[in-house]
Amino acid sequence: MPFSFVTLKLLYLFFVFFSLLAFKVGQLPAQSRPSFVIQKTESPIVLDGVVDEAAWINASVISDLQQQFPYDTLAAKAKTEFRLTYDDDFLYVSAISYDNRAGDYVISSLRRDYRGPGLDGVSVVIDPFQDLTNGFFFGLSPMGVQREGLISNGFLVSEDLDLSWDNKWFSGARIYEGYWIAEIAIPFKTLRFKAGTKAWNIKLYRIDSKENERTIWPWTPRFFEPGNLNYTAEMVWDKPLQNPGSNISIIPYAAARTSQNFQTNEPQKEQAQFGGDAKMAITPSLNLDLTVNPDFSQVEVDRQVTNLDRFELFFPERRQFFLENADLFASYGHLRARPFFSRRLGITRDQTTGQNIQNKIYFGARLSGNLNKLWRIGFLNMQTAADAQAETPSFNNTVATLQRRVGTNSNVRAILINQQVFGNDTLPFRVAGYQYNRVAGLDYNYNFLNNKWTGNIFYHRQFTEHEQEAPFAHGYSLVYNTQAVNFNWFHQIIGGGYAPALGYVPRNGYKRISPSGGYTFYPQSKVINNHGPMVDIALTWDDVFGYTDHEYTAGYSVAFQNQATLLLQVKDFYTYLFRNFDPTNSPAEEQATKLPEGSDYQYTWMQASFISNPRKLLTYTVSGVAGEYFNGTRKSITGLVNYRIQPYGVLSLDASYNQIRLPAPYKSADIYLLGPRFDLTVTRAVFFTTFFQYNSQYKNVNINSRFQWRFKPVSDLFVVYTDNYYYSFESAGTTNFTPKNRALVLKITYWFNV
Repeated sequence: MPFSFVTLKLLYLFFVFFSLLAFKVGQLPAQSRPSFVIQKTESPIVLDGVVDEAAWINASVISDLQQQFPYDTLAAKAKTEFRLTYDDDFLYVSAISYDNRAGDYVISSLRRDYRGPGLDGVSVVIDPFQDLTNGFFFGLSPMGVQREGLISNGFLVSEDLDLSWDNKWFSGARIYEGYWIAEIAIPFKTLRFKAGTKAWNIKLYRIDSKENERTIWPWTPRFFEPGNLNYTAEMVWDKPLQNPGSNISIIPYAAARTSQNFQTNEPQKEQAQFGGDAKMAITPSLNLDLTVNPDFSQVEVDRQVTNLDRFELFFPERRQFFLENADLFASYGHLRARPFFSRRLGITRDQTTGQNIQNKIYFGARLSGNLNKLWRIGFLNMQTAADAQAETPSFNNTVATLQRRVGTNSNVRAILINQQVFGNDTLPFRVAGYQYNRVAGLDYNYNFLNNKWTGNIFYHRQFTEHEQEAPFAHGYSLVYNTQAVNFNWFHQIIGGGYAPALGYVPRNGYKRISPSGGYTFYPQSKVINNHGPMVDIALTWDDVFGYTDHEYTAGYSVAFQNQATLLLQVKDFYTYLFRNFDPTNSPAEEQATKLPEGSDYQYTWMQASFISNPRKLLTYTVSGVAGEYFNGTRKSITGLVNYRIQPYGVLSLDASYNQIRLPAPYKSADIYLLGPRFDLTVTRAVFFTTFFQYNSQYKNVNINSRFQWRFKPVSDLFVVYTDNYYYSFESAGTTNFTPKNRALVLKITYWFNV
């Protein structure tokens, strides 16, 4: 037996010790923060990259930025001057960014919502409710390219910034000899805040590729994300903010589609579709979103991946309707046990291609936001259509959530979820009686000492028309994070009867603990920024099969001063199969001999990953694996290569190769995944993206091509082409290249302010 329950007891005692220590120190006071007064202007501001208006001349200057990378103990090498002012309609921000060195700026492209550690730009982070949990993010590049996003969970990790959110704001930028200027105007109607408020939290920072530094105000430790809300300044309004007035937006769309399914020999279909969304500010801090017959055809399709796992993969939500205040609905529980996952709504799986496809939504309503500094609420209701191909009936889907702030930035939350068959030929809709799936849950998320101690505890329970055994999920996490030391404890207990219909729970009926930790050294070096060892332990067992899995990881990471990173790891696995499994995860129709249920395997492999300097025109990420795999061996290499045609676009190639060798009679495999991509931006308003994907695991070729013209703010014309083929190598060197389905969509959206 590769596991000792004495080890489990020691790990649990270690966890209890750190938990008690966390709660003991959790009540210590937070550090004081800098503040300034923002003055209202009566003079107009033109967003032209020229800061000669009286409002800018009279505004206070914030220029004492400090480095956050590569160090957090030095003043900025390159000077940056931020100024802020406002009028009845807008919050204005300007930045003069001076250069110490000649040369071009690093610009990924002219596409909105750029992201990357080496890309030049200035950013402003806003926390209107001063809850240190949720906020708004706005950024501008020297070429005037915008990016905006929503911040959740205090911006503890990079995933807490969602740049998929899209809203209306205005900007201007201009490059001069030796410096560049950014001007930003954010409508108060775009933000969510409480009328009469006297202060907001704010943070300002700049990424400077020439100096290879990230500078920030106020100071933020370098081991945290730059937008972390625990390190913000207080912006005090010279007069309490007033209600910005009626805020109603209507966003209708019209779409024309032609499609053909070659596998069913159906004739080509042409259809027109109309619908739209509406956004209504019930209060300045509480928003109602409505949608009728929504269409998400312009959302980029999921990239294919090589799936060698026994369980479902996770793909993030990118549809606009679900993004604002998404954390109120989507962040309950744990990554492996989400009671609500919005991609269950309006998306189903095409059984012929294995890809996610749209499932028609008739209508939806979504109320979300803050009642005040202490309370947040969310309510969602959606009616989805029946899907014969996926054998899915029409469902009514409801989610209600309530959050109460506790202390500085901890919170207690409750959620209720209901999926109910709306009706059929003989039965009307009713609250109980048939085909319903409900979940009730409580979460406590805590954050002490400016993110030094964070974590959560949750309990969720499911209710269905048929009684289930153990229909619950419970978990606890504890994270201790300082500049040198990082320690994490996670445990989950997922009952065998817990399977929320609207959730993401890839596996149930198990218990899991996963402590991890690391130590980081910061040498005085011109080459290495930091380095250190890490250990990750994951143990899984259940009441039926006993001890079923472990994954032990030991590694060493090196972060270089040029922002490249290297990670070396050794992984040891133990897997008990409670059902038959094909380690190549080949399609069911291939009928490969599977490893038998009840067998177990212990295997080890080594892994190395390298990410190159992101400021170069040619960048790449490469990762390799070599070692044992179940009862055989595995060698793999995965890479992503990008070349910037600055500033007009990016050419990239995403590729992976897995060589799996298993003894007879089990199937060996060579699995390829190729994904060239062309992302061209003619102007800041015209974008063209095409990518191809070939996945040998499912013998599928996918083409997705999207043209977008943003003719007015948040108003677009889209032309989207998708194509799927079956592609395989046959005997005697021949190939089979057969079309599966094809679609062409023309869609136009327009944003009206009422």
